[in-house]
Amino acid sequence: MKIVGVTRCMTGIAHTFIAKEKLEDSAKELGHEIKIEAQGTGGIEDALTEEDIKEADAVIIAADTKIKGKERFKGKPVVEVPIKTVMKSPKSLINTVAKKINK
Repeated sequence: MKIVGVTRCMTGIAHTFIAKEKLEDSAKELGHEIKIEAQGTGGIEDALTEEDIKEADAVIIAADTKIKGKERFKGKPVVEVPIKTVMKSPKSLINTVAKKINK
């Protein structure tokens, strides 16, 4: 399964990047491809391209506040969760997404 996503916490500092890393590490351990865009206070890190989104099977939005560019994901299966879900159980979240889209 190919996953793209966005992380963004209220302050845009630590949890944004910790969640990004947890999602990336967990997806790779479970055998999935993943690219996560972090929307932090310093701007956007690892911005998703149109091609990234087009090739994705699913989108994970882990955010405690509004993300920029949500409209890019129109037509894709999107799972939105608070940052704390990723912090506590990233593998469970990825497995849930995989089941949801049957991959």
